[in-house]
Amino acid sequence: MPYFNLNDSINLLSKLTLRRFWNGFKVYSSFRLSRLISKPIQWGMPVSISFEPTTSCNLRCPECPSGLREFTRPTGMLQKNFFQETIDEIAQDILYLIFYFQGEPYLNPQFLEMVKYANQKGIYTATSTNAHYLNDENARKTVESGLDRLIISIDGTTQDVYQQYRVGGKLDKVIEGAKNIVKWKKQLNSKTPFVFFQFLVVKPNEHQIADIKALGREIGVDQVRFKTAQVYNYQEDPNNLIPTNNKYSRYKKDASGKMKVKSGLKNYCWKLWHANVITWDGLVVPCCFDKDAMHQLGNLKSQSFKEIWKNSNYHQFRKELLNSRKNIDICSNCSEGLSVWED
Repeated sequence: MPYFNLNDSINLLSKLTLRRFWNGFKVYSSFRLSRLISKPIQWGMPVSISFEPTTSCNLRCPECPSGLREFTRPTGMLQKNFFQETIDEIAQDILYLIFYFQGEPYLNPQFLEMVKYANQKGIYTATSTNAHYLNDENARKTVESGLDRLIISIDGTTQDVYQQYRVGGKLDKVIEGAKNIVKWKKQLNSKTPFVFFQFLVVKPNEHQIADIKALGREIGVDQVRFKTAQVYNYQEDPNNLIPTNNKYSRYKKDASGKMKVKSGLKNYCWKLWHANVITWDGLVVPCCFDKDAMHQLGNLKSQSFKEIWKNSNYHQFRKELLNSRKNIDICSNCSEGLSVWED
């Protein structure tokens, strides 16, 4: 799960019921046992799930399949009725719900209604946005929805730097949106959502790290966090994104001078035991690195979630992870086992 501060952690723990605690214990125990015997065992239901509100996006970020319009899968919107049916089945066990996979969540007109529904089920909810749609009305509705965490992507403190990664974006709209959220939290006397600026550190913006901290304090967001960037072709880095500061890079050179992922790709993956991702049209995929849904483990339009979670497809995928993770394509550039958040 992502980084938490003390207040945010207290809020998350307030969602923890006895059933959810027991489910988490079973999941973690089965993961540890699976690693020990090198055979997949799965007890319990996922602790965290990600729902994709939409694959549509208003920006053209250079390392994003949604922004580049490179999907082979269809573009569409998550429907509220389908979402509610799925959540009703697993709400008692789920602790953490991420409304994000690909696309910009606020483009889905039913997005905040779904957040409110999950909040009423006592689930911790989070989303990530480029903040271009956080006008005054949407900011108020966001606070009223009960959303627990709002990640605002802001990858520069000046327009010329910001737009080098957030292609097509307007920094002034991001700042305006952040201010709207802070304003409505105060007016509605709400502690949520916990708002933080996510600064994706790439070569064009790494000189503005101190500046984004100052901007965060000025606006009044709860936290500023720095995230390392996934670069698909990290051997060649055609967009010149890998930062010069090694602290903020997911990659390093080996003895031969060849770039490799710092995580080392050990034969296990905690995500496949405690979390999963659901696309807007109901496909269940292993994790957020399967952006084009090439590894479909089930379809919620024809199967229940519980059937999929323990089916033969999931069992086989977990088995491959324990035996030869390096042979799975989506794992080749994975950050599992590597901290992607830096101070």
